[in-house]
Amino acid sequence: MSGANFILLINLAVAGLLAASFMAVSFQDVGRAPARWLASGYVLGMVYSAIEFSIPAFSDARLPVVAAFAVFLGATIAFNGGLARKYGVAPPWTPMLAFLAAATVAVYVVQDLPRQSLTRMMAYQLPYAAMQFVGLGIVWSSRQSRGRLDLILMMVLAASGLQFASKPFIAHALGGWGANPQAYLQSSYALVSQSLGTVFALALALLVLAILVRDVLADVTSKSQVDTLSGLLNRGGFTRHAELAVNGATRLAMPVALVIADLDHFKTVNDSFGHASGDRVIEAFAGLLRDAAEGHHVVGRIGGEEFAVILTGANLAAARLFAEGARNAFGALPIDGLPANSRCTSSFGIAELHAGEGFPDLMRRADEALYLAKNAGRDCVRVSTGPSDGLAAIRAGQVRINGRG
Repeated sequence: MSGANFILLINLAVAGLLAASFMAVSFQDVGRAPARWLASGYVLGMVYSAIEFSIPAFSDARLPVVAAFAVFLGATIAFNGGLARKYGVAPPWTPMLAFLAAATVAVYVVQDLPRQSLTRMMAYQLPYAAMQFVGLGIVWSSRQSRGRLDLILMMVLAASGLQFASKPFIAHALGGWGANPQAYLQSSYALVSQSLGTVFALALALLVLAILVRDVLADVTSKSQVDTLSGLLNRGGFTRHAELAVNGATRLAMPVALVIADLDHFKTVNDSFGHASGDRVIEAFAGLLRDAAEGHHVVGRIGGEEFAVILTGANLAAARLFAEGARNAFGALPIDGLPANSRCTSSFGIAELHAGEGFPDLMRRADEALYLAKNAGRDCVRVSTGPSDGLAAIRAGQVRINGRG
C-alpha cells in the first residue's frame, strides 16, 4: 500500500469519527441544525475517500474522477451550510449549488486537456479554495460576538483556501499528479495533497466541534441559572451575575443599587384562586421587571415570590424611581385568572452600594429595607440610606422572618 493510500484510509476513518462526533452534538438543541449539516459534510468526505480508492479499478476513470470531485465539493458546501446555521447567517444554497454544477461541468470538460495542464489542475483545486473562502465569509459576516476560537477558525479557513489554491503549483513542483487517474495515488503529489487535506480537515473539524461544545456548555450553564417559571435568573444565577456587576461598577467608580421586591399576600392568592393563578402573577411581575430593566441590569427571581434587580449606574434616587414605577404599574395590572376588580401589590426595599461594602452587605441592607416596607403596611418602597440603617433596624427588633407574604 502506498503512502497516499494509507493517508486516504486514515481520512476515511477520521471522517467517520468526525461525522459521529457531530451527530452526537446534534442531540443537543443548541447545536442540532449546525451539527447535522457538518456531520453530513463528513459523511460525504467518507464517500469521496471510497471513490478515490475505487478509481484504479476503472479502465476509463473519467466519471469516477468527476464524481469524486463533485462529492468532495459537496462536502465543503455542506460544511458551509453548517457554519451558516451555527453563526446565524442565511446559507447561500442557491449560489453554492449553482457553483457546484458549473464546477463539475468544468472538471468534466477539462478531462480532455493534457493531464499535467495547469488549467486542468486549477479546475480541480480552485473550487475547493472558493468554498473555503465562502466559509470564511460566513463567519466574518456573522453578527454574533466572536471569541478566540472563532477568530482561529477564520484563520484556518483562510489557510485552507490558500493551500487548495497552491496545490496546482505544488503538483507541478513534485512532477505532476500521476500519468493517469489510476496512477494518482502512487505519485509524490498525492501523498502531500492527502496529508495537507487531512491536517486542514481535522483542524477545521476540531475547531468547529470545540465551538459547538462551547456553545452547548454555555447553553447548559445558562439554563441552570434560569428560573423556568419567570424566565429570570434563579437565585444562584442572580448572585453570580450580581457579584460580577457590583465588582465591575466598583472598579469603574460607578454607582450601583439593589432593588428587592416581594409580592404582597401571595399565599392568599394561591389559597383563593389556585396555584395556576399564582403562577400567572409571578409571570406578570417578572415580565414587568424585565421590561422595565435595561440590558445591563441584572434581574432575578431569588425566592418563591421575591425578586431582585441590580441597577448598575443608578444611585439611590434613580433606584427609588425604578421601584415606585414598578410598584405603581404592577398595582394597576390586570392578571389572567384573577377577578376583574382584583389587583396585586408589591413591596420594595432599596440600597445603594457604599465604599467598603460588597454584594452581601448590599443584599442585607436592601433586604432589611424591604422588611421595613412590609412592616409599614406593604405596597410601598423603603430605602436604606447607609450601612448604619441595618444596625438600627436590628436594635428596633425589626429582623427579617421567613415566610412573609
